[in-house]
Amino acid sequence: MAAIVHPLLTLLASLTRQELAQQVTYLKAENAILRSKLPDRITLNNQERRRLVRHGKKLGPRIKELISIVSYSTFRRWIRNMEDGPAKRPKSKAASKPGRPRTHESIADTIIRIRKETGWGYTKIIQAMRRLGHRISRQTVKNILVEADLGPDPSDHPDTWSDFLKRHAATMWQCDFACKRKWTIKGMVDLYFLVFIHVETRRIWVSPCTANPTGEWTTQQARNFQMHLQDENLPCEILQRDQDTKYVDSFDEVFRSTGCKIKRTCPRSPNLQAFVERVIQTLKHEVLNAFCVVSEKHLDHVLRVSQDWYNHRRGHSARDHLPPVRTNGPIPAVDLSKQKIFCDSELGGHLKSYRQAA
Repeated sequence: MAAIVHPLLTLLASLTRQELAQQVTYLKAENAILRSKLPDRITLNNQERRRLVRHGKKLGPRIKELISIVSYSTFRRWIRNMEDGPAKRPKSKAASKPGRPRTHESIADTIIRIRKETGWGYTKIIQAMRRLGHRISRQTVKNILVEADLGPDPSDHPDTWSDFLKRHAATMWQCDFACKRKWTIKGMVDLYFLVFIHVETRRIWVSPCTANPTGEWTTQQARNFQMHLQDENLPCEILQRDQDTKYVDSFDEVFRSTGCKIKRTCPRSPNLQAFVERVIQTLKHEVLNAFCVVSEKHLDHVLRVSQDWYNHRRGHSARDHLPPVRTNGPIPAVDLSKQKIFCDSELGGHLKSYRQAA
């Protein structure tokens, strides 16, 4: 009888395990679908953790095949925390605040004193404190000074280019090369000329043109410009130019002989020559582009008229919309209802200006 009953019980038990396995497989698939609809991270409270541990601890290592809400290592940590209790940290004698320790008051007082007595920036204060044996960071110095209302000072920063120009504008000139194409039987030929501008008044001087701007020609134009300065009694203590190779040593020597300093700009930095670059653009757009030059004399005539027009009759926004060269004092208003206004035309009517009729 036992030989018949035992196989029957074994068969029933195997059928039960198969049914349970199918149920578990279904529940795992359903759980995966539900998890895909939820956020990646689910936060559990202590009660929920204890509930999962109570049921999952009985399964032992087999929980690896079922657990999906957290990792197996996290589940094991939950078990250890519940069995051993939370780790107790040793209490410190004095309750400390979170974060880095506060800078000692004596160090802060010394930093503030150095700043008030010297006006130094952050780097020099760090160096002074380092010589006193205290290693502090730049951010610490900044925080201490800002808290004491001694923040960044304009003297902490290097001199700017605009400040340099403002200081020397009254005695500073800029120069640069410009060109205009000449029409010939054999084709187009570039004619070069030099343009000088006084930074403060925006007054300009334009040299005669040449098709071959050698070092000798450039030096001669420097002499001509010096003669112009003497005739007009104009100061020139600094001449700013670029790195063009046509500025030979003899060109610089003409200006150094009068005590003028040569200031060369960095390569590929036309923005440092903004004043003379803008004048050249004005001459091209407002005058030269309207003419087809056929000879050097033709271009020299156009440049002479353009120079006089720019200095005496063309308004400039930096000069209160008045010409660079003008009489001092306010300009008297013309009674337009009674006085006759006359239009002066130059260069074949291309340049126009208005004045009160004599």
